[in-house]
Amino acid sequence: MRLLAGVVASLLFSLAALHVLWTARGRSPSAAIPSRRDGTPLFRPGRAVTLLVAVGLTLAGLLVLARVAANDGRWVPAATWVVASVFALRAVGEFRYVGFFKRERSTTFARWDTVLFTPLCAALAAAVSVVAAS
Repeated sequence: MRLLAGVVASLLFSLAALHVLWTARGRSPSAAIPSRRDGTPLFRPGRAVTLLVAVGLTLAGLLVLARVAANDGRWVPAATWVVASVFALRAVGEFRYVGFFKRERSTTFARWDTVLFTPLCAALAAAVSVVAAS
């Protein structure tokens, strides 16, 4: 279980570092932002939002590690289930632009979402669920 938690935490820390890099550059790559068919992004995350995502990913990684550590506080298992749920909800999506059930599939983001982003979120949801259940 410690190995799985370490792999998941390392992945979450790497994703956090990527978001910090985007914050330092001042913008996220267009392939990471959902867009309409005409290429118009659905939103333009600023540095603060991107950094907030990095902080959230870091905290999620620390939480996964805490779940397998000697600390058996009452809130750690519940919070780990929340992390798993967040990734599961992201994988399901909002049925239009993001997730397994999206209708828009012709944009650059949609293609990346289909082959990488959504499967990664589903895998993280499953892995964090296993850690949470341990």
